[in-house]
Amino acid sequence: MQLHRGNLFLVGLPGAGKTTLGRQLARRLGKAFVDADVELEQRLGVSIPTIFEIEGEASFRDREQAVLADLAARTGIVLATGGGVVLRPANREQLKANGTVVYIHAEPPMLWERTRRSRHRPLLNNTTDQLGRLVELYGIRDALYREVADLVIESERDAIARFAQSLDAGPPVACPS
Repeated sequence: MQLHRGNLFLVGLPGAGKTTLGRQLARRLGKAFVDADVELEQRLGVSIPTIFEIEGEASFRDREQAVLADLAARTGIVLATGGGVVLRPANREQLKANGTVVYIHAEPPMLWERTRRSRHRPLLNNTTDQLGRLVELYGIRDALYREVADLVIESERDAIARFAQSLDAGPPVACPS
């Protein structure tokens, strides 16, 4: 599989598996792995929930956009993006222009099972109905993920394994966008 600028950018909702898959793919491809959320926290010296609490979502998105611009300018990386990175057109343009974008798709019930005990997800922790919030986020973001993606893969063990194997065998088969 030929990667645009040698970069592979993973997008998807919280709990889709971007970080887990990103680490695996980086090892397989011999590339550096970067988690955009971890990078943001390291640069600011505080957690993402703290940023949300003190500055609000709009300020967080400004900071996220600046970090993405820096990371997307690199070459030869596998990048796990934050779940909301696709909300801004400038971010979608950065992703498309600087790498091959893969949308790791999962339905809200699966995402809820994976995230319901996490305390590090401010958009899910500030509600009493996490599944309902995931359904809402899915409704807003799914089309944006599909718009930016070069490939869509399902966030299921078998589909991810087939995708990883396809990196050696040629272009992967994408799910319909």
